[in-house]
Amino acid sequence: MLYLIDGHNLIPKLGLRLDSLDDEEALISRLLEFCRLRRAQVEVFFDGAPAGQASIRKSGAVTAHFVRLGSSADAAIEAQLARLAKTARNWTVVSSDGRVQRAARAVHAGVLSSEEFTKEVSRAQALLGSNSKHEATLAPNEVEEWLDLFNHKKG
Repeated sequence: MLYLIDGHNLIPKLGLRLDSLDDEEALISRLLEFCRLRRAQVEVFFDGAPAGQASIRKSGAVTAHFVRLGSSADAAIEAQLARLAKTARNWTVVSSDGRVQRAARAVHAGVLSSEEFTKEVSRAQALLGSNSKHEATLAPNEVEEWLDLFNHKKG
């Protein structure tokens, strides 16, 4: 899946704090894990970058767009949708902002509210948790077999 995400709109929905100094980094970290679990690609947009600090930074399957102060992540997402043209229909826009959702629907992109996407992230993390627990569990007889093997090699 391909996602365009309104970052500051999503941060509080995931239980992160907008007033935290590392809120954007925390979100990027969560998105990297989501991408790994779901084999997804994400472009996340954050507005309010101070003068001279607007940039695009790629980390794995996550591309973070830091939009200059005076512009908005909403406008940047709309511009990205316009650049994508017909391929926009392959992307899902994540935002609870009505303006962003309307822009996505206008180019036939998928739309998920930030709340809906948060559920997707939770499901991916739950799947990871259930897989990890399953892989790490040994039956009592398997433990005994391993102990016998190790003890046999020592002697």
